[in-house]
Amino acid sequence: MKRDDIARFLDTLAVGSKSRYSYVTPLRAFRALALEHKTRGESPSIETVRRWLKRDAAKSPRANVVQRMGVISRYLDWRAAGGADPNPFTTLHNHYGRRLAPIVRALLNNDYPNALEDLRLLPEWASAFGAVMCEHVTRMRSLGYRYEVRGRDLRRFDRFLQQRKDLISQPLSTLLAAWRSSCPGIRHQLRVQQCGQVLTQAMHRKDMTTPILTIDLGLQRRVIQAERKPHIYSDADIARLYEAARTFPSRYALLRPMMLRTILTLAYCVGLRIGEIAALSLADVDTRLGLIEVRETKFFKSRRLPLAPSVTQALSTFMSARQAAGAPIEAQAPMWWSTLRRKAYSYSEINKLMIRLIRRAGLKPAHGQGGPRAHDLRHTFVAHRMLQWYREGVDPQARLPHLATYLGHKDIVSTLAYLNITPELLRQASERHRRRGVDALSAGGQS
Repeated sequence: MKRDDIARFLDTLAVGSKSRYSYVTPLRAFRALALEHKTRGESPSIETVRRWLKRDAAKSPRANVVQRMGVISRYLDWRAAGGADPNPFTTLHNHYGRRLAPIVRALLNNDYPNALEDLRLLPEWASAFGAVMCEHVTRMRSLGYRYEVRGRDLRRFDRFLQQRKDLISQPLSTLLAAWRSSCPGIRHQLRVQQCGQVLTQAMHRKDMTTPILTIDLGLQRRVIQAERKPHIYSDADIARLYEAARTFPSRYALLRPMMLRTILTLAYCVGLRIGEIAALSLADVDTRLGLIEVRETKFFKSRRLPLAPSVTQALSTFMSARQAAGAPIEAQAPMWWSTLRRKAYSYSEINKLMIRLIRRAGLKPAHGQGGPRAHDLRHTFVAHRMLQWYREGVDPQARLPHLATYLGHKDIVSTLAYLNITPELLRQASERHRRRGVDALSAGGQS
């Protein structure tokens, strides 16, 4: 018996039986609706999609509707690749962005043409100051800077100016003031001042009479003070994280608990950033020599790090299990491989899994962004390393250049941001100071 197209499409997804069952119902419902319209000579269109969305939204939460629409869109792409009618979402994505949820919300709006128009992608650097901003970003990148954060902020300013036609021909100070008032919060105020400064610096290079705007240092201090303080995990916290990783629920991805334990080891014992962990390939790990290569990360730095025997053993065990599970073993294959979906885990997926792990360990609230973060494991690595040096009688100040190199920082100043004072670290530092004072007094008494 010939299998229908939905069954053949689901075969391409390599999903488990539970997910496969949940996908079948919406796919068949949408196909029935599309066939009903096709009998009237209509191909799958925006109107067909809207009818299905309204029917589904009447009985399901919006998030579930978006998820099901994502599966249907992939199904329509698969059919289009086989010669069927084009996916109407392809045109929508081309005009209104890749994010599905805003498009679904707009389609559910009664006045959906205008709702979609509000999502229309704006051309890049098309505002009155767009050419200056584009030239500045290009210049900074030609000098070797990634310039991602400030470049992203300048793009926000450019989009804001394109949306505010009423501000055309206004001076830069008025434009910055309008942008500042468009969003509350001191972080946005600082972003406005930083963009104003770099923009006027770029203009000053061409016209020396252009004044360069300054940044309010008081505002900068307030933003720094408002930043969330890193959480230093205790030994008990780390034990809870490892136990949570060991028992992590993973019915269809059997390798995931071991993968999370290995990622946790690299974050806590080696101090790698989550992005650095996510980017690892098999070629980057040498378990024979106990080395790991971290390539082209922040500040354009690459570094080769020696690993503790326990870390090397954890990596070796995971790589053997990974190979036994059928993951690719060529040198450039990604380290973190989903055997279920047959593709690599992305940075976003790994970060979300780490958040789930921290919640499972009972260290983070069930909802929201509060509580410890995955990046705090890097802060904990530094804090525990400093504490160990104090206990061993090593001078931490003399070792800071080595620690900065190991962490991949461009200088010691960047490392100092990771030196968080904990009660135990303060006690060890005080004890060391006391012993030195006693030794000095003893030496003085003998002379």
